[in-house]
Amino acid sequence: MTSPSSAAPEDTGATGPGKAPPLPPTAMPAIAPLKGAPLVLGTLALSLATFMNVLDSSIANVAIPAISGDVGVSPSQGTWVITSFGVANAISVPLTGWLTQRFGAVRLFTMSVLLFVLTSWLCGFAHSLEMLVFFRVLQGLVAGPMIPLSQTLLLASYPPAMAGVALSLWGVTTLVAPVVGPLLGGWITDNISWPWIFYINVPVGLLSAVMTWSLYRSRETPTRKLPIDTVGLSLLVLWVAALQLMLDKGKELDWFASNEIIAFAVIAVVAFAVFVVWELTDAHPVVDLRLFKRRNFAAGSISLSIAYGLFFGNVVLLPLWLQQWMGYTSTSAGLALAPVGILAIVLTPIVGRKVAVWDPRKMATAAFMVFALVLWMRSKFTVETDFGHILIPTLIQGGAMAFFFIPLTTITLSGLTPDRIPAAAGLSNFVRITAGAMGTSIATTLWENRASMHHAHLTELLVQGQGTFAITVKQLQAAGMSAEQAYAQINRLIDQQAFTRAADDIFLASSFLFLSLIVLIWFTKRPVPQAGGGADAAAGAH
Repeated sequence: MTSPSSAAPEDTGATGPGKAPPLPPTAMPAIAPLKGAPLVLGTLALSLATFMNVLDSSIANVAIPAISGDVGVSPSQGTWVITSFGVANAISVPLTGWLTQRFGAVRLFTMSVLLFVLTSWLCGFAHSLEMLVFFRVLQGLVAGPMIPLSQTLLLASYPPAMAGVALSLWGVTTLVAPVVGPLLGGWITDNISWPWIFYINVPVGLLSAVMTWSLYRSRETPTRKLPIDTVGLSLLVLWVAALQLMLDKGKELDWFASNEIIAFAVIAVVAFAVFVVWELTDAHPVVDLRLFKRRNFAAGSISLSIAYGLFFGNVVLLPLWLQQWMGYTSTSAGLALAPVGILAIVLTPIVGRKVAVWDPRKMATAAFMVFALVLWMRSKFTVETDFGHILIPTLIQGGAMAFFFIPLTTITLSGLTPDRIPAAAGLSNFVRITAGAMGTSIATTLWENRASMHHAHLTELLVQGQGTFAITVKQLQAAGMSAEQAYAQINRLIDQQAFTRAADDIFLASSFLFLSLIVLIWFTKRPVPQAGGGADAAAGAH
């Protein structure tokens, strides 16, 4: 059969729509493919786990205001629910290969699904932000092996000639989840309560785990004990956690006016420096930093990661703005986000077939240009923008997603020998997922900072027009408001304008950054074109 380790993954992983899983860490032993009912049930079991994992990363986006209100924190602090999962997931991704060889692919996958169910249940029971973030960290850590191992087991279930079909089924599952996630999350939040966005994982995960173990336990991969880079792993956890805490808590603690933020910054810088030196000299590094010596890997993974950070930060920002300042419910915000998957579902199979023939640099360039267009369109949003105009850029963005993840992953992993592809995929995904979490923190922090600036400017203009201000206050009082209520109403309207203008600033800056990233893409060499498509092309896309 086609070796999974020779395939470049589609970007559809565990921390948001369209994310790339690391490549299957080990090739499955030569076992006969499944047939008939076991094949159908096996595909269903693995797809359920993948769907649950990807769904969980998008379903929380529209629930952040409700979660924040319930646990008594600001919406910007509520985004820790998203960033904590992303960072923990990023840290666990490089360990997938080692864990698979230690415990076996089937045992590890089943264990990961069951632990994901347990942590999901605990997330629903959390009654404070600290508890919820802690359980989300655990959920992110145990989720790491699920996506790549579902791909490994699925490829082993099908004959080599049907590898493309298997990967297409797998890819569609991961693309449908981001469409369903905001819709389902919004409906559950509005009609039941936000803990149920986590509780729904329990029956789905249990069914997936039982079916997988029943069908695949006789198809376990060989196991062996290998050394693990405990020092490198510890340093990795330390600098990533310190950096993320600095970004998440910076605004709350007034950045470097706080000794706590200074301490986080120092820990992050020192731990990162030691981490780089250690990983470059250790015989069994947890991540192989030497891969950055390759032009395609360095330029490809950096452009993919920065672009993903921009993409994910804006994906989180949009529903926050809609719900906090445009009066949208969780359900209506979900409806505004859901169409992003329509064009992605339609175009991804085409991109998967053509990426081996067309120049992936041109495909990625087109994607970045469309992302820039989408964000420029959003930068024109006002407090009067209606639902239809909000929907149009979201629909267009799906096309950019299809031409973004697969070509850039292909560029990043091109030219590598099969034995280095798993390590390269793991490192690329670690950088990308980490960038996604940090992009969320940066986007929400800049949003609040820009809103404060716009609020000050708008207030200054209002004060300069004292006559108009006084008339407005009198009109509101004539409508039955007290003076305090009139001032509060005016302040609310100023806030609405300020946060809308701030969101426009983030959208416009992100648009220009996407255009600037095109230069980085063209530092790479074009991967060697392959004649034809079929299973090999599909595998290359995933």
